[in-house]
Amino acid sequence: MKTRPVAAPRYLFVGGLHRTGTSLITRLLSAHPKIDAITDAPVPENEGAFLQGAIPHTARHGIPGQYATDPAQHLTEGCRFDNLETRLRLEHDWAPWFGSSGEWRIEKSPVNLVRMRLYQQLFPLSQFVVILRHPEAMAAALAKWTDMPTDALIDYALDAYSLAFADLEYLHAAIVVRYEDLVVEPQRVLAQITSFCNLSPVALSCPIHDGNTRYEGAPRMTDHQAKRAAAYGYLPGLQVTPSEVEVRHPLRTIRDAASRAR
Repeated sequence: MKTRPVAAPRYLFVGGLHRTGTSLITRLLSAHPKIDAITDAPVPENEGAFLQGAIPHTARHGIPGQYATDPAQHLTEGCRFDNLETRLRLEHDWAPWFGSSGEWRIEKSPVNLVRMRLYQQLFPLSQFVVILRHPEAMAAALAKWTDMPTDALIDYALDAYSLAFADLEYLHAAIVVRYEDLVVEPQRVLAQITSFCNLSPVALSCPIHDGNTRYEGAPRMTDHQAKRAAAYGYLPGLQVTPSEVEVRHPLRTIRDAASRAR
């Protein structure tokens, strides 16, 4: 009798600005038995961007506070990396760092935020998790890594979020979550993402701390910035309003399951 070939793992790419929770959400999701993550790699935060040679990633790439609004780092369909050679090199370079039992391989690098459209071209069955964080908290958390003033960092966050949402229009399968929802209701947010991947829920694997509390009193957004941030449920003073999860998927049943997950 002929046996059906084993399906190759699919990629779940996590993208977001530095200091927004990409490492946290990846660690929580990788506790699922069907999700393999890069582990024990000799690079910061096990980020795949540092482990591959297909797309240049030097000291001038992925700079906190800069990369997400640098047009040269916004990689889309038809760019010079949109070819089979890039895909094969990425898979070759990443493979040793993943396990071999999962249906999904989760790869977390902040620069994924500006590579989603390219990765969809290279890996057509891939799906994407975008994580947002209140711009005031992100700016305060990132301040120790950059000399940029607070108002410029807040503008950077808002510009990056606008670009990411514009790119969502080109993606078949993507979900947007907020750091604030993750730390308040981690089980619900994890259930939304696992439903989005058509997987069973994953148990919470570690305690969750709300990192925004350490930035109470951080500089506030201007009125103009606040108007832009309101689109994501963010108000001045680290305030957050309820917001529906943003889910894009070709199957309505998956969209509905992710939206209703608890």
